[in-house]
Amino acid sequence: MDLGIAGRRAAVAAGSSGLGLGAAVALAAEGVHVAICGRDATRLATAAEAVGHGCVAIEADVSTVDGAVGFVEAASEALGAVDILVANAGGPPPGTFESTPIEAYPAALDLNLMSVVAMCKTAVPPMQERRWGRVVAITSLSVRQPIGQLILSNTARAGATAFLKTLALEVADDGVTVNSVQPGLHRTPRVADLYSEEQQAAIRMGDAADFGAVAAFLCSEQAKFTTGVQLHVDGGAYLGLQ
Repeated sequence: MDLGIAGRRAAVAAGSSGLGLGAAVALAAEGVHVAICGRDATRLATAAEAVGHGCVAIEADVSTVDGAVGFVEAASEALGAVDILVANAGGPPPGTFESTPIEAYPAALDLNLMSVVAMCKTAVPPMQERRWGRVVAITSLSVRQPIGQLILSNTARAGATAFLKTLALEVADDGVTVNSVQPGLHRTPRVADLYSEEQQAAIRMGDAADFGAVAAFLCSEQAKFTTGVQLHVDGGAYLGLQ
């Protein structure tokens, strides 16, 4: 299926590995001009080569508001504009209510909530002016079904989801869609850090490339009337009916 987005320009945050890289590869395969960011220059260069299609590699840390804004601004300058924003970041450290000090919460909120707000505040107004735009945020299944030992991620990503849903309603008439994709467990460095090899062997896990294809579809012309959606991509792990 031709997604109708060839020639569009995308900024994919934290696109040097994992699900961000999966999304970047899928968009580039559709003819989208892509800029990715990461903190490790070597890994970033390797990822840009894997994405291909003239992928622009930008060293940036989106765990701070300034870093998130700087990445979108740099991507806009490199590409000419940003039509598609894939808001993404790594996860905060694991922990429970008991083990997580209150001082750990601000950094987690910066990483998984305020970075999303900052990237959208920078990217969305120009999209509104051009009357076309796509925002896809990579969050987590934990928004629907909180994951034990991940209280910081559960908290911050729930806030991001509320922000994105509100934004979607405000910009829908401007030709801009805003959706989030909630991954379950996929074969990524983050999962490898959280689970032992024995635990991973016992879990049904997805592939980052397949996840990226779902994210790319939400950026398509066919998805122009799909907005405010929180789509879980989890291999059936979510147990709720709604």
